[in-house]
Amino acid sequence: MALPKQFLAASFLLVGLGLTNGSAHAEPTQYPLTIENCGEAVTVEKAPQRAIGLGQNSAEIMLLLGLGDRMAGTAFWPSKVLPQLADANAKVKLLTVEFPTFESILAENPDFVAAALPTLLGPDSKVAKREDFEKVGVPSYLSPSTCLERKEGTDAYGARANLWNMDLLYEEIEELAQIFDVQDRGAALIADFKAREAALRASAPAEDGRKLTYVFWFSSPSPTADAYLGGRNGASGFIADLLGGTNAIQTEAEWPTLGWESIIAADPDVIVVAGLDRNRWELDKPEAKIAFLNSDPATSQMKAVRNKAIVVMDGQAMNPTIRTIYGAEQVAEQLKALGLRK
Repeated sequence: MALPKQFLAASFLLVGLGLTNGSAHAEPTQYPLTIENCGEAVTVEKAPQRAIGLGQNSAEIMLLLGLGDRMAGTAFWPSKVLPQLADANAKVKLLTVEFPTFESILAENPDFVAAALPTLLGPDSKVAKREDFEKVGVPSYLSPSTCLERKEGTDAYGARANLWNMDLLYEEIEELAQIFDVQDRGAALIADFKAREAALRASAPAEDGRKLTYVFWFSSPSPTADAYLGGRNGASGFIADLLGGTNAIQTEAEWPTLGWESIIAADPDVIVVAGLDRNRWELDKPEAKIAFLNSDPATSQMKAVRNKAIVVMDGQAMNPTIRTIYGAEQVAEQLKALGLRK
């Protein structure tokens, strides 16, 4: 999928800033540094030199901060790396695009691990728990955006009582920049995202001023299986709100799974389908999702399908990540082409 020009331009600029030496304005980090992260005290004795980006968002933040030469490896990539980061990422060892083993991470002799999801670093992780890294003397950091409460009936990602916003992402960028002692690079990255967020909020929500309702479909194992959707208060709900609309899916679960009867009953104005590069399931492909929506006798009668209001978004943007603003920009451009946005 093509990236918006403003995203490419800004990111190239930030990568350039990230590769400059020294910090002209920020006070240098004083080590040892202790940060409270998701209820844990994380102490870093010195700036990491062999970091692991465990999950796409963690890896891409470090790359945007110009830290490729301090990364020993990455793992878990639902989508391909941002094109402007491809050259830097190619120099970093890829452990696997799926879940790595704890042993494969330790084999890289890491001195810091940043994880994007609780399924990669959490009490029920398929990879390791934080105490596993603590036992071997490796400080670990979990994205503040994914420190969620586990509730009855929710999946491993938990539930979100309040709408996610970019402040948690800014906190993550600022803290990682402090850990690596590149605060000015973090400040430049945050300033870019804040400007883009403000630009989207300032633009008109729709041609007729209505609040559009959205369903964000991540993927499904098969057309007959329940669909993985973006929950009300996650990144998908934030995108809907940013564009002046609402998420038609009202559950607090971060990634609810719903049958098509429930989705049809929600009858959104717009269906946002994810594009994923992992190819785990056929319905990871946006064209497969669109074909199903148009051909199934029941889904084809949904308002969004009849009005051809189906838009494609990078699936990683449905996670609370640096991709979320990019995803909102993608949706906004397509809604404008459909006449649903000024």
